[in-house]
Amino acid sequence: MTVHHSWPWAGRPADPSPVTSRRTLLAGGLALAIAGPVRGQDGAAHATCGAGVFIGERTGGVATFRGIRYGRAARFMAPRPEPVARDAVRAVAFGPSCPQAGDAGGEGLAFAEDCLTLNVWTPDPDARAARPVMVYIHGGAYSSGSANLERQDGQALAAAGDVVVVTINHRLNAFGYLYLARLDPRFADSGNAGQLDLMLALQWVRDNIAGFGGDPARVMVFGQSGGGAKIATLMATPAAAGLFHRAATMSGQQVTASGPLNATARTRAYLGALGVDPRDLSPLATMSTARLVGGLAAVDPVLGGGVYFGPVLDMRVLPRHPFWPDAAPQSLGIPLMLGNTAGETRGFIAPGSSRMTGLNWDNLAERLAPELRIDILPEWVVREYRLRFPAWSPVEVFYDATTCGRSWRGQVIEAEARARSGAPAWVYQVDFTARTEPARGAFHSIDIALVFGTLAAKGALTGTGAEARAASAAMQQAFVAFARTGDPGVTAWPRYDPARRATMIFDARSRVEDDPRRWQRELFARVPYIQPGS
Repeated sequence: MTVHHSWPWAGRPADPSPVTSRRTLLAGGLALAIAGPVRGQDGAAHATCGAGVFIGERTGGVATFRGIRYGRAARFMAPRPEPVARDAVRAVAFGPSCPQAGDAGGEGLAFAEDCLTLNVWTPDPDARAARPVMVYIHGGAYSSGSANLERQDGQALAAAGDVVVVTINHRLNAFGYLYLARLDPRFADSGNAGQLDLMLALQWVRDNIAGFGGDPARVMVFGQSGGGAKIATLMATPAAAGLFHRAATMSGQQVTASGPLNATARTRAYLGALGVDPRDLSPLATMSTARLVGGLAAVDPVLGGGVYFGPVLDMRVLPRHPFWPDAAPQSLGIPLMLGNTAGETRGFIAPGSSRMTGLNWDNLAERLAPELRIDILPEWVVREYRLRFPAWSPVEVFYDATTCGRSWRGQVIEAEARARSGAPAWVYQVDFTARTEPARGAFHSIDIALVFGTLAAKGALTGTGAEARAASAAMQQAFVAFARTGDPGVTAWPRYDPARRATMIFDARSRVEDDPRRWQRELFARVPYIQPGS
């Protein structure tokens, strides 16, 4: 049998040159045997499925397969499935991540437009095992991020939960969400191309995951930040129906999608930054990847700041908003877990940043106003907080108000919409705080390492002590039980309903509380919620 390497890859993307140098995770020239060893031994591992034969590596009792290509796509077009591999494919190195502004975490990743790959971790690639499958969709809004980051390594979760873990790379920012349809009908799917990539990956999972020891009838999608928002959008996308059976959104909601008129305005702003006439899009076909990435610095004509990209209400791929005016009927039968962290904006606004330096009662309202992202009187917000929490400092008020007024609102709306429809939903809140950088508190993304069990990874900030391990074990057990049965498996944690609002608090000692942050919820409910990017 001939063995092919999965990278370098065959086929030419729009611009195959990586934006940065490729990270090689494994030393070159590994001698991999075709026959995998018995479970528990290190060495080679192989999986046989409809897509072909894949050769990975086994370490620590888990078989890992990296950089498996699930599709290909021409620039701004819908993806096509990858043909069946005729020869065995070595899947031992990550594929590239989608080009983006920044380095996606500073881990030396490679970037290229030809990025439709996924990674699999499994205790044993035995088709008879039928383990639950946990498919992770990465965050970074819709513009950045990668499936290949250390915090998202699936080995510890696969081993601890006896599950199959999958992570997906897909097109982002302009490559995945540039809405060109109203300017040129040839690009009818461009505004939701990144979502189409995810659906193609989930089709690959459905058709092939049994060969890796997974159960295609028990597929759970879970994602943090933008990953959770992508999942919420999939739950309202007709073509995604039946591709997953449970879902968990971690600090990531999508109440409404970008409207087609605002999306077109953003496209025009982006094209303007590139010097492309909206009446002639032909230069986009040959423009370098680096230049397209440079155009992301265009000013958003709706929000200000960098131009926003995200799913578009195009009436083709996405015919309705995910959670407006109600929870999408097509997904009401899918159990949903929704969560947020207690200090979300501590992950967006660093304690030592210019917005926080010198913060006091005199300037708090002024600095708070642009960070709330809703039209509310900031002086009134500050006054109400000081009456309610007289011992709090300006910093504590700032982070709590921005978290509850900006980041938490979408989760509350989605949970309430599910409850009104009688659909199964469970709500959690992460109170566990950073141990290596205490000022970060329970910051946005702290739950990634807790769920994956990657407490020592770059950016985790959880520490590796007993309290971090306890919080991680509690989250892992709930997520694995949810993947296995569609229920988090905690008797004291009932489904969410507006009367009780039972919420699991994940911490060093986890517990259930009814309606935590009720005061903040009622305070900000006085003004309408506006989904960023819509």
